[in-house]
Amino acid sequence: MTMPEPLVVFTLVGARYAVPLSRVERVVRAVEITRLPAAPEIVLGIINVHGCVMPVVDTRKRFGLPQRSIGPQDQFIIAHTMRRIVALVVDSAVDVMPCDPAQRVAAEHILPEFAQLAGVVKLADGMILVHDLDGFLSLDEEHALDEAMGAAGGMP
Repeated sequence: MTMPEPLVVFTLVGARYAVPLSRVERVVRAVEITRLPAAPEIVLGIINVHGCVMPVVDTRKRFGLPQRSIGPQDQFIIAHTMRRIVALVVDSAVDVMPCDPAQRVAAEHILPEFAQLAGVVKLADGMILVHDLDGFLSLDEEHALDEAMGAAGGMP
């Protein structure tokens, strides 16, 4: 029997999304972002969280949602990809919930061309898109980010 995989549920423009809890280090309030020259368009800049410099990824841009300025009410989900720690900008992190495998539909059955999607969780009150953090940045974006972080003296 497969155990439920806990998910961190967050909102963007009123819709619910999630990432696996096992990949989340913490959720913090939004702070000022330092611009990172030559970073990919999806990267807003960098922040320093307890001595760890990490890129801030614009989740709204990645998902094709309306853009707006980041405010003090926003949050950053600090999460691990295969290659690095990133801060994901979200409107709010709202819940940690178990995810029964029976509730989850694999991405290839819904949108196989959407690399950032790991699946969809079907709930009585709607759906939650579960994102694949390892597919969040393309290889080209990863490479450009490595170069930008290296040029800025940061760690990739």
